Amino acid sequence: MQDAKIINDPVFGFIRVPRGLLLDIVRHPAFYRLSRIKQLGGANIVYPGAQHTRFQHSLGTFHLMTKAIASLRQKGHFIFDSEAEAVQAAILLHDIGHGPFSHVLEHTLITGVAHEDISLMIMEQMNEELRGQLTLAIKIFKDEYPKRFLHQLISSQLDMDRLDYIKRDAFFSGVNEANIGSSRIIDMLDVVEGQLAVDKKGIYSIENYLFNRRLMYWQVYLHKTSVAAEHVMINALHRAKELIRQGRDLFASPALHFFLTNDIDREAFRNNPDCLRNYLALDDNDIWSAMKVWCSHPDRILSMLSNDFIHRRIFKVEAYDEPIPAEHITEKLHELSERYGITTDKAKYLIAQLEVGKDMYSLNDDQIEILFNDGTTRSITEASDMFSPTIAAKKVRKYYFCYQR
Repeated sequence: MQDAKIINDPVFGFIRVPRGLLLDIVRHPAFYRLSRIKQLGGANIVYPGAQHTRFQHSLGTFHLMTKAIASLRQKGHFIFDSEAEAVQAAILLHDIGHGPFSHVLEHTLITGVAHEDISLMIMEQMNEELRGQLTLAIKIFKDEYPKRFLHQLISSQLDMDRLDYIKRDAFFSGVNEANIGSSRIIDMLDVVEGQLAVDKKGIYSIENYLFNRRLMYWQVYLHKTSVAAEHVMINALHRAKELIRQGRDLFASPALHFFLTNDIDREAFRNNPDCLRNYLALDDNDIWSAMKVWCSHPDRILSMLSNDFIHRRIFKVEAYDEPIPAEHITEKLHELSERYGITTDKAKYLIAQLEVGKDMYSLNDDQIEILFNDGTTRSITEASDMFSPTIAAKKVRKYYFCYQR
């Protein structure tokens, strides 16, 4: 019998998953559910190739984590086999709490509960099933383990999650200019006083990584058409929830019906086991199936939004550098109200206004430390000729006003 499962990944080639705990995780129903959740939500509206899944991404992060552990060990940093397995398990499970369409529905079907919180709940449930085998992984995931660099490999400004999703998302979306040198960065990783650092020879790879992360956010993740498509879906779900409150009959899978019927917040999610059970039954297919049926629903708003989403009739988007003038929103509401013969309250489902933005680098989080020959370290903002604190601190924000065409 082989001592590992070999998986062929289009980005990294063959990924070897050892038999035992790690393969048990990959084969677990809660993990395999990620194969039914698209990594980039509605981005395939703009980039048709972006059909990859959270399952593929999680395997990619595991592969990079395996490489990172080997790289650090080669530099003389002692990592127990139990620690290596635990941090590999933690990175496999870091996204297990994602819901349908990834981040898109994180605050639509539920409120006040981030996917990281749900990931931890699922890990704790799996830990009971696996008789405590995930205890160390959970400690590392929660940053409660003394070797802090292990947590930084999972969650920091230079973690295996980001190294995979930037490279993978660029690959599948076809944004070739955003390809990053993940192998080079991992080869340059080191540990200084318990903290992750990067050898100075890798500074240009780090600069490339940070600039390409910014490129991916503005060109792919926050692309105005993708954002508009996602808000058509979000508004349809809000309308569906409102109709159910009114006692209207609505098709939905049992799991989706549970979240449309109930107002689920953080406390409910923690205390009601039905929340997690139904959440683990949800994936992209629940949303697609419901919206396909809702296309023929007698409620005009719900059917319009569902048809828009299913048939790619996306909200029109106006982008602003400043907050959207209130009078412009009011004017558009009245225009939509008159055009469709509906009240302005109903017309609110046909618009979305939002502020979008992503910092290239955060000065408030753990810094990316560059290691010099004399053993000292300096933040990337101090060590780089191109990446000054002024550039790092610059906040880029845009304001999108989306509305029915």
